[in-house]
Amino acid sequence: MTKRHDLVTLGEVLLRLSLPSPHRFETARQLDVQIGGAEANVAAAAARLGLRSAWISALPANAWGERVRRELVGHGIDCTGVRVIDDARLGTYFLEYGAPPRPIRVLYDRRDSAFARLTAADVDWTPVRRARVVHLSGITPALGPASRGLIERAVKEAAELSFDLNYRATLWPPDQARAFAAGVLPRARYLFIGAEEARIVFGVDGAPEDVLAALARLAPKATIALMQGADGCTVLDDGRILRPRYRHTVHVVDPIGAGDAYVGGFLWALLSGRDVPDSIDAGQAVAALKCSMWGDIALVSARDVEELLAGGPAVRR
Repeated sequence: MTKRHDLVTLGEVLLRLSLPSPHRFETARQLDVQIGGAEANVAAAAARLGLRSAWISALPANAWGERVRRELVGHGIDCTGVRVIDDARLGTYFLEYGAPPRPIRVLYDRRDSAFARLTAADVDWTPVRRARVVHLSGITPALGPASRGLIERAVKEAAELSFDLNYRATLWPPDQARAFAAGVLPRARYLFIGAEEARIVFGVDGAPEDVLAALARLAPKATIALMQGADGCTVLDDGRILRPRYRHTVHVVDPIGAGDAYVGGFLWALLSGRDVPDSIDAGQAVAALKCSMWGDIALVSARDVEELLAGGPAVRR
């Protein structure tokens, strides 16, 4: 990995096993096989859109590890920095898609995965130091001391840092997530956080403008995107409050990975020379497109995004 990348990410990919809706875990007889991981999802979306993207991780030296590598390389990601580990396993998560009022339920099985064995000493940090932007998430440090050490090192090495809080209550309590984030947010240039995450982890609630003002005190250098689900997002950039200029009609096929798609689209537009308002629109478009398709990864092209923003099903506000 000698060339300079636009975007470098670091994190775990899991085997995603989904139950066909409306089955429940106790009644399922078959599972749909996909892969997914927050950081790889971002790298894949950005690479498909045209950025030079790399993913640093660890995979087992078996057919599942090869499948993950082959699929991510197929999306355009540089996987040279992925370590292959003997006698290891690929972490797994199971998805149950509930029909309303049942929620989506997730069961994780990631203990002793190949990624859990990866340490900071195993990583070539040169691509991280040279990257235009390094994107990390709050999932990885919650996986254990070794994974936390990886993120702490990456934060120190990155010249420009993007961070998605990505809080997971099943991995650690809010106070631990808050304590870790306190050391990361002052370094962040871009921060992505859900409105509910801001409430749970930082105790910040209210109007989007008030939430962003509170978050800006924690991340004073960051452009902050407050993710609001179906209500879109509100962004604070250099004192300006910005919102998407388009509203997209979406038939939701699979919402998993929509936040990662937004991040990938936003960073793609920004690193391609567009301004922040245009990057917000790109992020929203990629997220909307992602929701219309199955799987964690946004299978999109730059042409898909441009067509959506030029008209299509979008309605100009």
